Amino acid sequence: MAMASGHDTAPLRDSLLATLARELDRQGVNRVDVAALADAVLIAIETPMPPADEGKRPEDLNATNDD
Repeated sequence: MAMASGHDTAPLRDSLLATLARELDRQGVNRVDVAALADAVLIAIETPMPPADEGKRPEDLNATNDD
């Protein structure tokens, strides 16, 4: 898998695989596709975040503006 920047992600993926496998083993988690999890992390890293919504946050709502 290569990131959009053209960098080879194999070393990063290998490190992710080892780290995720070690942590899942430490927590006693079984039957996890660690390779798929590492790929998902890489996709999340290379995918730009969408712009923040410009609506009101829940804590900014009150009876007069909650619609």
